[in-house]
Amino acid sequence: MAPRVGVVVFPGTNCELDAIYALEYFGAEAVTLFHADESIQGVDAVILPGGFAHGDYLRTGAIAQFSPVMESLGRFAQDGGPVVGICNGFQILCESGLLPGALQKNAGLKFLCKSVTLRVETTATPLTNQARVGELLEIPINHFEGNYTCSAETLAALRDEDRVVVRYLENPNGSIDSIAGICNEARNVVGLMPHPERAIESVLGSSDGAVMLQSIVASAVSGPTAASAAGRS
Repeated sequence: MAPRVGVVVFPGTNCELDAIYALEYFGAEAVTLFHADESIQGVDAVILPGGFAHGDYLRTGAIAQFSPVMESLGRFAQDGGPVVGICNGFQILCESGLLPGALQKNAGLKFLCKSVTLRVETTATPLTNQARVGELLEIPINHFEGNYTCSAETLAALRDEDRVVVRYLENPNGSIDSIAGICNEARNVVGLMPHPERAIESVLGSSDGAVMLQSIVASAVSGPTAASAAGRS
């Protein structure tokens, strides 16, 4: 039976079809979850895709954190369920407290839409369990507020606990420590700004995102303990 991966849709989300296509491409059943849903329908993993949830009013992701679906998503994450937030999804995870830190406007105040090179820093996450530490991936970015920031204490914890999941080889947006993605302490919740779902076939310019989507599907198959059982790399 195919693993079931939920894709959360907020008003303004615009990357859900990309995520659904990528999940189905790698053998998962994609389940659309709407922001007003009070249940995540027993899925095995969840993706929060990119877009402009609630028009990015107040701050990106600030309103989305109050959507009914986030309560059940929070319980799912607390129980060890694999959760990945991509771009706007990363912002929502930070605003909701499922990940530390925040995303602010890019250095130079310019919207960025291009391919970047990422370095995989750890494989003990739902996003990278099929990758190799040190592997370089060409993945597109598409954001205006992708500049990750956090306190000195949080940054020290991210470094000491091997929770920086991917870094930019050449920092495009000013993110502290060139951080492109992080995970929580339990290692089952991951957020990243680049869009791996847009790089699963070479016809799109790169297929390097495939390993990340394959990792998400593998985590859905393995269940809630997959990330914590993987051990640090």
